[in-house]
Amino acid sequence: MRRYQSLNNLVGWLVFAIATLTYLFTLEPTASFWDCGEFIACSYKLLVPHPPGAPTFLLLGRIMSLFSFGDVTKVSVLINALSALSSSFTVLFLFWTITILAKKLVLGTNVPNDEQLEPTSGQTLLIVGSGVVGALAFAFSDSFWFNAVEGEVYAMSSLFTAAVVWIMLKWENRAHEADSDKWLILIGYVVGLSIGVHLLNLLALPALGFIYYYRRTANPTVAGGIVTLVISMVIVGAILVGIIPGLPSLAGSVEVFFVNTLGLPFDSGLIFFLIAFIALIWLGFRYSFRTRNRLVNTAMLSFVFILIGYSTYLIVPIRSSYHPTINENDPEDVLSFVSYLKREQYGDRPLLYGPQFNAEPIDQEEGAPRYVRKGDKYVVAEKRLETIYRDEDKMLLPRLYSSQPEHIYNYKKWIDIQQYTDPNTNRPSYAKPTMGQNLSYLFRYQMGHMYMRYFLWNFVGRESDVQQAGVVWPTSSKQGLPERVADSKAHNNFFAIPLILGLIGLFFHVRRDSRTSFIVGLLFVFTGLAIVLYLNQPPIEPRERDYTFAGSTYAFAIWIGLGVLGLAELLRTVLKADTARGAVALLIGLIAPGIMVAQGWDDHDRSDRYSSVDSAKNLLNSCAPNAILFTNGDNDTFPLWYAQEVEGIRTDVRVAVLSYLNTDWYIDQMKRRSYKSDPLPISMENKDYSQGTNDYLPYVENPSVKEVDLKQFIQLVEQNSDLLKVETQSGSTMLSFPTRKFYLNVDTAAVEKLGIIPAERRKQLVSRMSWDLGKGAIEKKNLVILDILATNNWKRPVYFSTTVDNSDFMNLQPYFQLEGMANRILPARDPSYDPKSDREGYIAKDIMYKNMMQAFAYRNLNDPNIFYDENSLRFPANYRDKFNQLAEAYLASGDTAKAKQVLNKSFEVMPDKSIPYDFYTPQAIVPLVAVGEKKRANEIMDTVTNRAQQALAYYSTHNSALFDREIQTHLISLSNVYRAAEQLGDQQRASKAVSLLNQYYPQQ
Repeated sequence: MRRYQSLNNLVGWLVFAIATLTYLFTLEPTASFWDCGEFIACSYKLLVPHPPGAPTFLLLGRIMSLFSFGDVTKVSVLINALSALSSSFTVLFLFWTITILAKKLVLGTNVPNDEQLEPTSGQTLLIVGSGVVGALAFAFSDSFWFNAVEGEVYAMSSLFTAAVVWIMLKWENRAHEADSDKWLILIGYVVGLSIGVHLLNLLALPALGFIYYYRRTANPTVAGGIVTLVISMVIVGAILVGIIPGLPSLAGSVEVFFVNTLGLPFDSGLIFFLIAFIALIWLGFRYSFRTRNRLVNTAMLSFVFILIGYSTYLIVPIRSSYHPTINENDPEDVLSFVSYLKREQYGDRPLLYGPQFNAEPIDQEEGAPRYVRKGDKYVVAEKRLETIYRDEDKMLLPRLYSSQPEHIYNYKKWIDIQQYTDPNTNRPSYAKPTMGQNLSYLFRYQMGHMYMRYFLWNFVGRESDVQQAGVVWPTSSKQGLPERVADSKAHNNFFAIPLILGLIGLFFHVRRDSRTSFIVGLLFVFTGLAIVLYLNQPPIEPRERDYTFAGSTYAFAIWIGLGVLGLAELLRTVLKADTARGAVALLIGLIAPGIMVAQGWDDHDRSDRYSSVDSAKNLLNSCAPNAILFTNGDNDTFPLWYAQEVEGIRTDVRVAVLSYLNTDWYIDQMKRRSYKSDPLPISMENKDYSQGTNDYLPYVENPSVKEVDLKQFIQLVEQNSDLLKVETQSGSTMLSFPTRKFYLNVDTAAVEKLGIIPAERRKQLVSRMSWDLGKGAIEKKNLVILDILATNNWKRPVYFSTTVDNSDFMNLQPYFQLEGMANRILPARDPSYDPKSDREGYIAKDIMYKNMMQAFAYRNLNDPNIFYDENSLRFPANYRDKFNQLAEAYLASGDTAKAKQVLNKSFEVMPDKSIPYDFYTPQAIVPLVAVGEKKRANEIMDTVTNRAQQALAYYSTHNSALFDREIQTHLISLSNVYRAAEQLGDQQRASKAVSLLNQYYPQQ
């Protein structure tokens, strides 16, 4: 026994080492896009990230960051390495899980002490080989590898899932021992810790419940299985609803009662609740001791250890109470903490029963109140409104629920939604979807496209990194594929070998041991299709969501490992010797992880990729000292947070996230100092923007008001003036604005003294800024921007990131000055501004030249060996656009030499071989000819046209509805080529471009 156990441990750690080295070699050295920048920054300084937070991850990330020993550039590597180590430990636990199951299958026994049985050499080879193949196949699977090399929570979440499954199997083999329940208690602690990472781990509990049932029951029955499933689901629900938000919610209710009703001080109710709760736990233990009830005692211990693990969440209100620089939702007391845990800011989706997408609301009723501290009481800040629908507009399992026009447009890609004209309103309307259509969307999109496609990516092959990309089957050919797809490093073909091996393992497992195969199947379903039902995904997502289903691929990897046993069984008639049969089966099985690592290495290798953090630094360095920078979403903001919080880059610039500016807690934070940045110049007080107050101001025209002075308007808002009040349908009042035309008087002498207007623009300085707001309503974020403009008096530079949506510019573009990757607002109107043009404002050539040619970093964007996925290519495209605009500005001023320098720099740092030409590139064609680079201009026209022709031919015949964005970008590219060729008099190229436009435009 010792020989097998030693070998099992040794090979397990060897597999761990292989996985660890793989992930460390392919690790991203900085913060990736999406949430990674936020998580790394919040780990480094224990800040408060977006709800519901990940305190366990943050605490472990903080520990890892300490090993940087003051070198802040190493912090991201260390926290990314936390994910790498989490992933390799997941692989280790998976290896041991597979060998435990494989040993039972090979020895054909389920006796309690089967760990004491020593397999033969041939059997050992099979058992250990199955673990190697399954564990490495999972290690090199697409989704899991993606999670392993970045600082996100999903790698650690997989670790907790793998750990609890392995621990439960260890308990199963030791359940006959007197102290075996310690393994169950350990599971409780691990589950509690996992809550502070991600809730996906809870979905493993039903499978663990059946391991317990089968081990404790001599003769399992179907009825017993049903009871086990119900109890398991109750436990999951108790943790998901009762413990996580339930206990803090109950504590909050007690706190409000003690303070508001009994008149006691703040936190007295919370203290009473904790004392009463601890007393109840003590009574539970006392009962278990008195009755000598082992089950109750184990359950109580498990419950307590879940709470101990869950207690990592205490850092959220503790750190929030110190008002850190990142403090999302400001959950500093028990009531706001409950809102944070429930993710109330994100809303919810109907799951089992609810309205379908065209349901008409008939009423609204007040929901739960939101309390805030005021004086010595908790007062109701707002009451959430719950929309009421008619029963006939509701249905079971509502999948078609969103009424957003964009979502309805995308629903039509999957089901036939009947549209008609409503005779009562004479407006277009939609027929109520049938249950058949509802289920069709569930099976075709949610289960098929958004789960099965992801599953097959991991074990069959992936077409490319383009969003909505399909599966590469063994018979797939690259012929006819667009160059962007065929030559993509993400074009991986596994020839379905891992899938076939997994199916062999599945069938072998079912035949040999129906019970454990059912347990693995339950784990597979609950971490896959059950998540699909729970998420109820909308028909369009900002990015692929395959990382969500890593638990399902983990379960299937068990069957890939057991597939080695299945292969050995198939070889039994050919090879009689156990050792020879095991060796051959192992060698064949190793083909699966071998082809996966060979195909996947180049697109998972991020070891030299710096584009996300460089984009953040370049955006910050576009701003003048002490600037205010408005940004848009996750990828515009989280890398900036990383750059400022971790590396200390440009902490004088205050980053203001537009979506967050619709909340009162974030505006409060903006009014506090942050590092070198002074508080934002916002004159409104909390009463003027507290949640439920001035969330939006509708446009209600007053013909007698032609223009509004911005400063007076802000003063009227602060006074809650009757001049702005209008009555709502419910009979209450709200503020509005009477005209879309605003103006702001400018003290030109003061502005000139500040020296913020470039010398060549002094004649453009205006004494009065006038603009048409162009909006039907002013959101709170717009109100804040207007307040800053009215209050700032040009003392601090104010910028919009060039990635911000035009709708948030409020038609201020005539006063924009482009200085790099950000537009500055100045009281100088560009006389050449054309609202029909793509250009957003005046180009400050000298400032922009210094930034883009000297200050900005473009690390490794010219390296063709580095894989830049779809997200990583968006910011380089933005660079190209700005290089082209700068070159055009120099040409317009007659400076051909500098225009050529700018264009050359653009192609030097972003050549086509590493950053393929995009729809901005054709804008450089005319400037290139003007500086004497006609050959390069022609090459761009030919390359872009040929690629567009190839792509449009492919996408128009392959699920064209799913690739709207790809088709549109290629049509824009062709349109830009056509305009450039026409301008240059190149009729041949112009004719080819326009013929393609005519061919594919009617299909849109």
